[in-house]
Order: sequence, then C-alpha cells, then structure tokens
Amino acid sequence: MEPIKIKLSTGREVILDEDVIKVLNEYVRTQMTLEQLAKRLNLANWEEAYELVKQVPAFVMWTPLPILKKLKQT
Repeated sequence: MEPIKIKLSTGREVILDEDVIKVLNEYVRTQMTLEQLAKRLNLANWEEAYELVKQVPAFVMWTPLPILKKLKQT
C-alpha cells in the first residue's frame, strides 16, 4: 500500500505516516479541537487542519493503526 499524500490549498503536503494516523485516530475518538490537531501535526492553523480532515479518507481516521498495518502487509 503506497503512502497517502494530502495536498492542502496552502501548498503544504501532508504524508499520512504512522504518527499522523495516530493523531487522526485520537482526533476522531476524543474531543480534540481543530486547533489542537493543527498544533499536534505542525500545521499553520485550524483551517489547514479542517482541510486535512476533509480530504483524509474516513476509513484511515477510524481504523486502528494495528489493523492498517496488517492491511499494508497484504
């Protein structure tokens, strides 16, 4: 499985690696705000975080990391 790259309107490219997926998993399961998400992912502001969340496939955010790792192996 090839890494997913998300290109934001600001020109920034976010590669969905394990660290980013862990943060996104936490974001969808807790009350983390977009401001907190932006800070954790080193994004400029909540607007970039919102744009990232809109573009990331839902299955990536909701699937636990160990299961995604198994999917990559097959």
